[in-house]
Amino acid sequence: MTINVDQSEATATIRTVSRRILPFLFVLYVVNYIDRANIGFAALQMNKELGLSSQAFGLAAGLFFWGYFLFEVPSNMALARFGARRWIARILVSWGILATVMAFVHSPTQLYVLRFLLGVAEAGFFPGIVVYLTYWFRKKEVATATALFLTAIPAAYVLAAPLSALIMDHVDWFGLSGWRWMFILEGALAVVLGIACYFVLTEKPADAKWLTDRQRQWLTAELDREQQANPNAKKLSTLKVMANPKVLLLAVVYFVYQAGSLGVGYWLPQIVKGFSSGLGNTAIGFISAIPYVAAALGMVWWSRRSDRRGERKLHSAIPLALAAITLTGAGLAHSPVLGMALIALSLTGMYSFKSPFWALPTQFLTRSTAAVAVAVVNSIGNLGGFFGPYAIGWVKDSTGSATGGLVFLGALTALAFALTMTVRTPKGHGQLRDQPHTTPTRTTA
Repeated sequence: MTINVDQSEATATIRTVSRRILPFLFVLYVVNYIDRANIGFAALQMNKELGLSSQAFGLAAGLFFWGYFLFEVPSNMALARFGARRWIARILVSWGILATVMAFVHSPTQLYVLRFLLGVAEAGFFPGIVVYLTYWFRKKEVATATALFLTAIPAAYVLAAPLSALIMDHVDWFGLSGWRWMFILEGALAVVLGIACYFVLTEKPADAKWLTDRQRQWLTAELDREQQANPNAKKLSTLKVMANPKVLLLAVVYFVYQAGSLGVGYWLPQIVKGFSSGLGNTAIGFISAIPYVAAALGMVWWSRRSDRRGERKLHSAIPLALAAITLTGAGLAHSPVLGMALIALSLTGMYSFKSPFWALPTQFLTRSTAAVAVAVVNSIGNLGGFFGPYAIGWVKDSTGSATGGLVFLGALTALAFALTMTVRTPKGHGQLRDQPHTTPTRTTA
């Protein structure tokens, strides 16, 4: 039996998939980022209570990424073996438990250990989701789908900033400090969602009972046809992927990028407090959320532009140039309003970089090999999440101000821009071009 699928039916199928999958993944990533980044807000109370110096706090914030680095690739391989539904549910439950236990630390050493274990528990979540999206979306849609998922990062900061600050200022039950209740309440939410994940996620289009037979058959055939039609894609063993020069270059780019992005993210509440000593935690929380609203809007627009033009390299590099210039400017600015505006622009550039960047590996690797490549790039690159916060902590202890660290991170982001421009993409992917008009697809049932 031959099924004729016209453009309107194809669009309706992708819309159904988007509505069924993306909102839930969005919520998961919001909670994920809240639990990894809320230490930045906890620092407003926690550093004094635990006797943490700025450098010690930077170490605690960054140790998360060493656990992430060591267990990222094994976790992503386990996801492929056990399936997304089971493995992502496991990740959520385990990191939620550890995030909750962080409420009961009483020494810097205990905090260091739990931050490392939190990275171990969470390892594999993000690259697993990125690969999972390729099981549901075609190449011309995957950057936009990834962007809509990744808006969870700025959204997490928008939500976490006022939420965490409000909890810290108003919840002190049973004699526990507000920052401890913040860890308990936000960590418990991850456990609940982990249990829900097992019942909500669908492994692949062929298993989707919420699609019609025609939609399942068409989408499965489209994804298979697209994979087979990619002459530039290579299938490599895990060891060869880890040694592939292009993969390693992308890992270096992501390392430098993460140092800048997470350096700003973890320290932003304290940077805002440095602008005015009279601000309370709640005010700091709401002010810290503003740059992420701009970042979310810019990220979606830029990713759609990348999909529409069918171009990834320049759409990855240009946002880094913007971030480098504005981060440096924020570090040199003396006006709080100008400083926050420049930080907003820098975060917009950083988050706009993400979706086109994660589409690059699929241009020269097969889907299964790209899964390992994403894990390798993410695991090595996330070590920048250790370096960035620690570097700002060192600068703050040395100079008395965290804003000087922004100039250093601006220089790192400029390096990421330069490295991205050296990435070689297959012919036809390095220049801006419009996507060809989609013609009706024929599949045989």
